[in-house]
Amino acid sequence: MKFIAFLFLFPLALLAAEKRPNIVFIMADDLGWTDVACFGSKYYETPNIDKLATQGMKLTRHHHCQNCQPTRAALMSGQYAARTGVYTVGGIDRFDWSTRPLRPVDIVTELPLEKTTLAQVMKSAGYATGMFGKWHLGEKGDHHPGKRGFDEAIVSMGKHFDFATNPKTEVPEGRYLADFLTDKAVDFIQRHKQEPFFLYLPHFGVHSPYQAKKELIEKFKPKPGVGGHNNPTYAAMIASVDESVGRVMQTLDELKLAENTVLNFTSDNGGVGGYAREGIMKSAGDITDNAPLRSGKGSLYEGGTRVPFIVRWPGITKPGSSCDVPSIHVDVMPTLAEIAQAAPPANQPLDGESLAPLFRDPAASLKREAIYQHFPGYLGAGADTWRTTPVSLVEVGDWKLMEFLEDGRLELYNLKDDIGESNNLAAKMPEKAKELHAKLQGWREAIKAPMPVKNTPSPDSAKKKKGKGKGKGKGKKAADE
Repeated sequence: MKFIAFLFLFPLALLAAEKRPNIVFIMADDLGWTDVACFGSKYYETPNIDKLATQGMKLTRHHHCQNCQPTRAALMSGQYAARTGVYTVGGIDRFDWSTRPLRPVDIVTELPLEKTTLAQVMKSAGYATGMFGKWHLGEKGDHHPGKRGFDEAIVSMGKHFDFATNPKTEVPEGRYLADFLTDKAVDFIQRHKQEPFFLYLPHFGVHSPYQAKKELIEKFKPKPGVGGHNNPTYAAMIASVDESVGRVMQTLDELKLAENTVLNFTSDNGGVGGYAREGIMKSAGDITDNAPLRSGKGSLYEGGTRVPFIVRWPGITKPGSSCDVPSIHVDVMPTLAEIAQAAPPANQPLDGESLAPLFRDPAASLKREAIYQHFPGYLGAGADTWRTTPVSLVEVGDWKLMEFLEDGRLELYNLKDDIGESNNLAAKMPEKAKELHAKLQGWREAIKAPMPVKNTPSPDSAKKKKGKGKGKGKGKKAADE
């Protein structure tokens, strides 16, 4: 009898498996790897994100770029910055490199229009597409997300209260930005419950300026800090992002959509912290700390690029599981395209690999051997201090090699034994360093990664650019990007 019942149910299971799931991708801004409880914080409170982790899978070695804009370009294009030209925020003169050994590569400030976006891929597969939040890839004319594959798109960043939107949208007085964006996301889900949808919810929180709802700030004021996690306002901002995740989860539950929705949560780069330990006196200070990871946003050490990533795919991801296979931003497009049964862009090579096999089995292996990052520029942190100088890196298994392009210096770390990147093994293990360096050079050549060129500083170059490199060239917000 049990066998007959199984035969009867099997075709239904196949039909269910073939039904394309909804996809929700929620991304915080500047949220560090350990800024959520389920990734290690003992001070910040993230009950909804933690619940999501118990219901899904944590990717413990997922990486994005060192700051906001290039991550978003990689997510939308499926390509490394070496192909898009989007390396950081603003032009190369945002920080004073005039006395440095290299001239940085010119920066593309908007995602080129010839790039097919993830939203366009989803739309071509029959998905309703919506985006609400920080786009950061160009808002004027055809660069607006509403012209890049999203059926609905409202862009907002820069303030958490009294914010503007593009297009201009009515906002209730005193409304907090994270709550407003979640209102729009929930409404989108409700209106598209009868069809497959792709929702992209990139919050501006927890990016500066550090503003939060008063009641949440008051909640954290009496709470003792733990390590570098001790700021009530920042904790309150995290709590608002967590509330957003909870509201989306509740909406999916109420509409009985949760079982057929792939829900992702992540951040765009590392947290704004870890600078004091590096001897970097950043004007904005350390609002948080990424320990045990080294450094923070703007750096290509793990504290700047490793981010929390959680995926819940009911019936596929094992509840409460984790995966420590290295993954990276360019994997998102091929992953979501496979889940949606969508065709990848025809004339746009994708640099990543679908993570769907890992979602099914965290012990599985991917076809590729390595992940890469390439940053041919400068990110300042204060007077004559730098979050990063030009650098490339490769990660293979537990090994990470960084090549600093100004002087060719190599740093080699075993991340399994030394997650804080405190013990440079390049001199002790020259053969391993040589092996990984050859792999890095081969990748740069294959992808045609543009390289910075020699700079010949003039004697008065520092005087010409007085005041730059201190985060003052384009305002505090730009400096924090």
